[in-house]
Parts: sequence; structure tokens; C-alpha cells
Amino acid sequence: MGIELGTELGKVNISDEVVAVIAGSAAMECYGLVGMASRKQLKDGIAELLGRENLSRGVEVRREQEALHIDLYTVVSYGTKISEVAHNIQVKVKYVLNDVVGLQVEQVNIFVQDVRVSS
Repeated sequence: MGIELGTELGKVNISDEVVAVIAGSAAMECYGLVGMASRKQLKDGIAELLGRENLSRGVEVRREQEALHIDLYTVVSYGTKISEVAHNIQVKVKYVLNDVVGLQVEQVNIFVQDVRVSS
């Protein structure tokens, strides 16, 4: 089930997968983020780090009434302030989806699954 945007020229349908990839790509541009984590799988308390080709697996797109909610499962870099990294990701993702794509995002939730030394 996708999101439908109406324009003066017609309708644009955007799938949840596309929204997830855009949100994941925007998040990856933020300082302090090592990568996205799988939202389902934790092995021995260690999150699986996803590659760039699997960004959407670390993002969950939900619609509640007319509001769009984005959940991002992340792995942050050791030595960074987790709250600042999370805030920067929230601001960046909301900006990209609101101003660039034209979607009204109500919440961007960050779930820090792991902390790693970035390479």
C-alpha cells in the first residue's frame, strides 16, 4: 500500500519501500551513524549491520490516520553523543521527506540497536 500525492498534473503513487529507502539514505548522510540495523534480527545482543543495498530493511514506515510515522533502527559510532546523533537523523529525515519529497511526516523514531567503532 503506497502513498498517493495529488498534483495539478495528476496523481503520484509512492510505495512504502521507496519512502523507506529515501529515509535510510537521508539518515546515512548524518555524522555519527555507522549504518542501519535489521529491525527484526538480534544475534546474541549484537545487531546485524546492513549494507547500502538493504537500507529499507532498517526502516519501518507506518501510517496512523493521516499521519506518517518513520521508525529507523540504527547503529551509531562509538564516542559520539547518541542523543545528538539521533536528533540530527530525525531532523534530516523529516526535512528530506517533508521538503524534498512532499510528504508530511509527524514522527521520526530512532531506535539505537548497537554502538560500534566506525571503520
